[in-house]
Amino acid sequence: MTMQPKQTTRSEEVIRKHKEYLWPAVTNFYQQPLVADRGSMQYVWDVEGRKYLDFFGGILTVSVGHANPKITGPVKAQVDRLQHLSTLYPNEAIVALAEKVAQITPGALRSSFFTSSGTEANEAAILLARMATGCYDVVALRHAYSGGSSLTKSVTAQSPWRKSGIISVGIAHAINPYCYRCPLGLKYPDCEVACAKDVENLIQTGTSGQIAAFIAEPIQGVGGFITPPPEYFKIVFKAVKKYGGLFISDEVQTGFGRTGKKWFGIEHWEVTPDIMTCAKGMANGAPIGATITTKELAASFQGLTISTFGGNPVTSVAAKATIEFIEEEKLLENADTVGAYFRGRLDELQQKYSVIGDVRGKGLMLALELVKDRQTKEPAPEAAAQLLERTRDNGLLIGKGGLYSNVIRLSPMLNIAKPDVDEAIRLLDRSLGEVRP
Repeated sequence: MTMQPKQTTRSEEVIRKHKEYLWPAVTNFYQQPLVADRGSMQYVWDVEGRKYLDFFGGILTVSVGHANPKITGPVKAQVDRLQHLSTLYPNEAIVALAEKVAQITPGALRSSFFTSSGTEANEAAILLARMATGCYDVVALRHAYSGGSSLTKSVTAQSPWRKSGIISVGIAHAINPYCYRCPLGLKYPDCEVACAKDVENLIQTGTSGQIAAFIAEPIQGVGGFITPPPEYFKIVFKAVKKYGGLFISDEVQTGFGRTGKKWFGIEHWEVTPDIMTCAKGMANGAPIGATITTKELAASFQGLTISTFGGNPVTSVAAKATIEFIEEEKLLENADTVGAYFRGRLDELQQKYSVIGDVRGKGLMLALELVKDRQTKEPAPEAAAQLLERTRDNGLLIGKGGLYSNVIRLSPMLNIAKPDVDEAIRLLDRSLGEVRP
């Protein structure tokens, strides 16, 4: 009897070729990676036709829905008109986007430099700060993630993302405002935000005493959606200015309405930065980065620069269409209202499941920190890994992060509704019930 060869599924074939032709460091979620085929607004389908409710959005990037026709329509038209020329040639799309960005940014932040990623945006911000101030030292926060280049890896402060012998020359890392796991062993508000005061101490002891910049995510993304107390950035801002530095707000994950009410995360802390960096949700999935600053600071850039793909006509059109869609659909308000509802439902899950040690975040940028014991707060990365698998099997896509890989990240599209939240909670509830210690 002749044995018939085993049929290979489409997913298995894609995964086989992925392993053969891509770097093994290119990380995938799940024991059996999900091979996506198509998406429509808040849903994704894999190549076998299984449907998933997407509450991670390609790492907070698909901000207003997969294949949203209000975004893809202008993009398709632009592809047929002019696809690329580079920044050596001005075009209507790049200036229209820059003008639109200037209308929504806080303070005097009106001048943009476009790139293709958040890594490039952060690199440009630090380079500009060093040129503008004549200083070299940069202060960042522990648990930060700033990108994958050599410089942004040195700003990053999580060991799994700092491999290859990265040396942080000119970079110093302050204690971060991780209230759930306070590195000082204190408790808010009795602590009087002592972690913020560590920034000044670090400048005095770990730098030359004059700094180029302080850079921070308003809510740390890969760090596990760590959310500072309301006084934190005001205290830090004063210290940064005292020692001649520029304040860089890394809005790669918090920007463009993600945190609700405001266009940019830092606005919740009532601080106007000198430079902001953006990417991810800015163009609903098109590859874009932006470094935004004042005209005066932008003029301090020394020498010449170009960005081959930065401000590409197609990505510029995608970003402008995304911003306009957020405005037209009042998604800043929706992220706030539906985000508050989502937070309430997550709080209910916390009451039901002891594995949930903390619920945090703002707007539609929310997280669950999983622990083995609420008293000891011992991280539970195994439970997080199980929950990721169980939610996938039950039809829900979520994210994972944190230094200890024990934080569940939830970042649905800004235009979801309460019924979508209810469905996500139902699937989370079922999945949490299937997690075994």
